[in-house]
Amino acid sequence: MLRLCVQFNVVSASSAEPNGVKIEYTPWLIVGLGNPGNKYHGTRHNVGFEMIDRISQAEGILMNTIQSRALVGIGSIGQVPVLLAKPQTYMNFSGESVGPLAAYYQVPLRHILLVYDEMSLPNGVLRLQLKGGHGHHNGYILLSLN
Repeated sequence: MLRLCVQFNVVSASSAEPNGVKIEYTPWLIVGLGNPGNKYHGTRHNVGFEMIDRISQAEGILMNTIQSRALVGIGSIGQVPVLLAKPQTYMNFSGESVGPLAAYYQVPLRHILLVYDEMSLPNGVLRLQLKGGHGHHNGYILLSLN
């Protein structure tokens, strides 16, 4: 099931449904950090890429566009527009992709979700963190500096 949001860059508005529930149409940018190439495929460092692959498969979002040095897929999860991205720079240079993508699609900082490996957590453990530091992750440190 493919659900494309063709007018991605103009849907930064909110509307209320008849039942009074407010739906926000601001897109989310979900970025999987990793390193390109077969050398890193299947390694812990590429868990961000693997998560983007699984989301794209589950939601029927084609990862078929190269933009801002990233492999990109545009679609939706439910009624929420999403932009999935796998920067094709090395992890420490992911900001070269994320910043321009967020600017082009008018994605506010609060709607950017980074998926990356966290060495302080055991394998298979996922942590969602709204605020906080980089945890000494070089890809995240350099991304936040861009």
